[in-house]
Amino acid sequence: MTVSGRTGVRVVVVGDRGTGKSSLISTAATETFTESIQPVLPPTRLPADFYPDRIPVTIIDTSSSLEHRAKLAEELKRADAVVLTYSCDNTNISRPITFWLHELRRLEVRAPVIVVGCKLDLRDEHQRMSLEQVMSPIMQQFREIETCIECSAASQIQVPDVFYYAQKAVLHPTAPLFDQETQTLKPRCIRALKRIFILCDRDMDGALSDSELNEFQIQCFNAPLQPAEIVGVKRVVQEKLPDGVNHLGLTLSGFLFLHALFIEKGRLETTWTVLRKFGYDDAIKLSGNSLPVPAKRAPDQSVELTSESLEFLKRVFNLFDIDNDGALRHDDLDDLFSTAPESPWQEAPYNDAAERTAMGALSFNGFLSEWALMTLLDPASSLANLIYIGYAGDPSSALRVTRRRSFDRKKQQTERSVFQCAVFGPKNAGKSALLTSFLGRPFSANYTSTVDERYATNGINELQGKRKILILREIPEDRSKKFLSNKQSLAACDAAIFVYDSSDELSWRRATELLVEVARLGEETGFGVPCLLVAAKFDLDPFPMAAQESAKVCEEMGIESPIPVSVKAGDLNNLFSRILRAAEHPHISIPETETGRKHKQYRHLVNNSLMFFSVGAAVAVVGLAAYRTYAARKSTSN
Repeated sequence: MTVSGRTGVRVVVVGDRGTGKSSLISTAATETFTESIQPVLPPTRLPADFYPDRIPVTIIDTSSSLEHRAKLAEELKRADAVVLTYSCDNTNISRPITFWLHELRRLEVRAPVIVVGCKLDLRDEHQRMSLEQVMSPIMQQFREIETCIECSAASQIQVPDVFYYAQKAVLHPTAPLFDQETQTLKPRCIRALKRIFILCDRDMDGALSDSELNEFQIQCFNAPLQPAEIVGVKRVVQEKLPDGVNHLGLTLSGFLFLHALFIEKGRLETTWTVLRKFGYDDAIKLSGNSLPVPAKRAPDQSVELTSESLEFLKRVFNLFDIDNDGALRHDDLDDLFSTAPESPWQEAPYNDAAERTAMGALSFNGFLSEWALMTLLDPASSLANLIYIGYAGDPSSALRVTRRRSFDRKKQQTERSVFQCAVFGPKNAGKSALLTSFLGRPFSANYTSTVDERYATNGINELQGKRKILILREIPEDRSKKFLSNKQSLAACDAAIFVYDSSDELSWRRATELLVEVARLGEETGFGVPCLLVAAKFDLDPFPMAAQESAKVCEEMGIESPIPVSVKAGDLNNLFSRILRAAEHPHISIPETETGRKHKQYRHLVNNSLMFFSVGAAVAVVGLAAYRTYAARKSTSN
């Protein structure tokens, strides 16, 4: 049996010399106190049956001497929890505690800390000290402190509790669930519990009936609630929170109140048991085990939503589109994702990647486009969020892996519904303006250089009535070198465009250089993609010899002539449909360098030679067989 996938807990004990570290460990393990004990104990193991969670605990004793600091730092980096000791006969306990807490931060130790006062039996009876009064300001400053406890190895007072709390801090941590300062559940915990409540509210009436509460109890704790216990639970809630119970049963607010109450009373294991039964990990996200994302796929394969998950998303959109205006406002999206750890589209690359209305609401087309982008870039996150918002089908049926693009090229067709196009070009060529226009937004003359990669995603209707998703990925000029240094970077692309300012010869030359670099990488890796040149800002006068130079380059590289566009004039020359058409035909518009052409001719020549040799060999074999037959007949006739 394991809790949160753990098979053991490693606790490192630190503190000043003479604070009772070794005696604490020895007494916990042997249940006896020994006066004479070695300065630093070897690793000590408390067996699985020592504590209720049945997870063994390994305790590491340490020395505080300067010569052993390197060893101490090494042990602390491997710690699941830290026990920080002080001596109760010390009249100023805050100094050693804060010293060690600062040291733990300096070493970047991320483990929870249990502050332990040892030698409680030696405290002067006349010395009055409130542990809460001393520790409260320290705990305010150092949030990594999970709890404080005082004990005595000599008097056998609370010694086993020390390592119980240390184990509990690892297996059932407070920090992800509860804000100690505000004494409230943390947002991510509330969102997870809300999802669990909705899943358990089978009749969807907004309350857990007695039978639903009982099913929940059995599912999480393998034991039913007695009728009197259910009455008692609801009475406790109603006394403290009247709207926590109604005539139908326990409401969501009552359900959340109960868990806050469990945590306040130190019963964190109750809430953690519930969360883990519903597939959550220590970060209160669905664990990877419950997300069957296709792991093995070739670099030129992508992941898309299936028709089943698209139908689900259509129903979800209509459910949350309260005013039936065909768009989801920010509040609607917040409500939709209220059962996810957070709204997944609030940050890059999603926050500005899809079509929105003039009021900033997300259209249905934009909604599906965001999902397509997330599925392409982060299939695990896409699947998790589908489940968070209520996808009840088989998780393995929500996503599909496309065929390899190299196979599509041989077949000269593709079955993909989502296509990614890399957008290359020099600075100020008009790349960002193209992405903005792709999202249906007006042209802006204000120029801001794009620093990071940016995505724009939208649906395109084809002549046959089918709708495909096109994703434009802008590669800033400063990032193109890094992008092309990755040998598999083109594998994720279905097409590439090279945007240049048609009035600027330098812009044209840089775009063609990028085109050659991409073509060369495609030839080297076998991940060549259809490429198009885009002559942006066509409302300006072209540079001299523009037509002749572009015709020459396109003829040499075997691609079509540049597509003239002017975002400012609103003339896009059907560019996005042309990109989609190129991506749907992965065997054409692939540029060739001179070196690539020579290699291709050489391979063609070798293949022809092999074919000639094979035919010649076959003729020779047939001829030899015919001669032998003739010779045999002649010998017989003689």
